[in-house]
Amino acid sequence: MKLRRNRRTALRLAVLLSFVATGAAQAQEGQVNVICSVQAEWCNMIQTVFTKSTGIKVNIVQKGSGEALAQLIAERANPKTDVWFGGTGDPHLQAAEQGLTLEYKSATLPQLYPWAQQQAQQSGWRTVGVYSGPLGFGYNTELIAKKKLPVPRSWADLLKPEYKGEIQVANPASSGTAYTMIATLVQLMGEDKAFDYLKGLHKNIGQYTRSGTGPIKAVARGETTVSISFVHDAPAEKLQGFPVDTVTPAEGTGAEIGSMSIIKGSRNLAAAKKFYEWALTPQAQQFGAAAKQFQLPSNKATPVDPRVPDFKKIKLIDYDYQKYGASAERRRLIARWEKDVNSLPR
Repeated sequence: MKLRRNRRTALRLAVLLSFVATGAAQAQEGQVNVICSVQAEWCNMIQTVFTKSTGIKVNIVQKGSGEALAQLIAERANPKTDVWFGGTGDPHLQAAEQGLTLEYKSATLPQLYPWAQQQAQQSGWRTVGVYSGPLGFGYNTELIAKKKLPVPRSWADLLKPEYKGEIQVANPASSGTAYTMIATLVQLMGEDKAFDYLKGLHKNIGQYTRSGTGPIKAVARGETTVSISFVHDAPAEKLQGFPVDTVTPAEGTGAEIGSMSIIKGSRNLAAAKKFYEWALTPQAQQFGAAAKQFQLPSNKATPVDPRVPDFKKIKLIDYDYQKYGASAERRRLIARWEKDVNSLPR
């Protein structure tokens, strides 16, 4: 285990150094202020390598996507942020809808997967997809065996009485992951049936967490048996030796499109555009896997880590990102969830 960790560390360092070597010749002055809505190690790699390879200082603030959107709204009249990197795509689409982000067409767009290009087009070129990851279930293999529970393989399975108190999911008011769940179920079942389902699911929920990654971490550490979460979050826990595995529901599921946006009114626009273009390159997109995050990168030329979920083996719905990324629709569905579901006893 220690040898494998050392090899992974050496690989990450080699990638970092190769960036520095190739970028040193084009060093430039300046700075860029970035809200980073991915995990800390990934944010830190981005900050270090971009600065060393371009000479542009990166000031990073790490925030979840909901908090990031709230900050951009609060700073609308006097933006202090230049780029927003990562986080579920719905809040990025809401920022675009509210005119908080800048229209910008990257020359790299033709190199991206169609889902990333579609995200850009639907936003009026105010955001772009940088990675994607499917929604599914995580489960603790040891607890499943100890409690003699079946592995849940469908949305319907989660309603079974044997899972009462055994499931965690985030609160959709604070989590893009949980909102993706609601939007997925509405598209899969129709709205009224989806909310009937959510009422039934509510009886089996042990805890609604604030963060979308909270449930899979709880599963890994034996604090709950099952999570509803993005399945790409599980391999990082497994790498640490935790007994966790994942499955995607048989009826079909949705996927997030993690996005990136340039903020309208950016004070460092030239540096922001350089960062944006750099973040879409295959070299920069390898930092996700190097940071033990296993989403599918949006650039088709990026090498794909074998631990990234195989989208060809997952039944994905035709998720309407434009409709369910709209501010009014998100507010309406979350308000209905609060009223019809979260108010119920468990």
